[in-house]
Amino acid sequence: MADGAWNYSRLKDYSLGLGASLFGVANLKPLKRSFIFLSPRTLDSLPYGISLAVRLSDKIIEDLEDRPTRLYLHHYRQINYFLDQLALKISSFIQEDGWQALPIPASQVLDWEKQKGHLSHKKVAQEAGLGWIGRSNLLVSPKYGARIRLVTILTDFPLQCGQREEESCGSCRQCLSACPAGAIKESQRDFDSGACFEQLRSFKKRDNIAHYICGLCVKACRGKLTYL
Repeated sequence: MADGAWNYSRLKDYSLGLGASLFGVANLKPLKRSFIFLSPRTLDSLPYGISLAVRLSDKIIEDLEDRPTRLYLHHYRQINYFLDQLALKISSFIQEDGWQALPIPASQVLDWEKQKGHLSHKKVAQEAGLGWIGRSNLLVSPKYGARIRLVTILTDFPLQCGQREEESCGSCRQCLSACPAGAIKESQRDFDSGACFEQLRSFKKRDNIAHYICGLCVKACRGKLTYL
């Protein structure tokens, strides 16, 4: 797949030059049945998912103690805006090259209680080889841990795909004790999304945060740095 490797290389360089921290490409075939509110015709025409991550500010994350802060809320919003702008620029690059691209918003939640958007950015990122799904139910990057935000672009641009990341959190359990809702369990499969959402709702109402955010498990997880 010579064209795919060449396209991957130049698009990765372009993305990192725009400010992306991580870049990967996933074969979407294993995931498409889980996508919602996207037409089958559109999905059939776009076989690749470009996954982009931007690193969060360590200083802002380290400032979290037992609840989200107003500074974290602002940072969260600005990172999501930056990711959306990044996806738009990369989509424009692809279209100018004669191919199709569909940027999926970084944080457009269509079902808050189930915490679902059009697709799972973290699952696309896992298929692209950017990390694994940790006990916290977040994408964990070996380099940055959970201290990243993600966005996805669907495309037919011929690209070399990454390999699914099968690594795990190993013996690290830092996020279990950090979770104020007790939503994080020994196995990611047992993650209690209902308890997590109720805690987000509590923070939003009690602390007038104006968004469903927390960040405490994000703070606890620094990937391989956590347990070196």
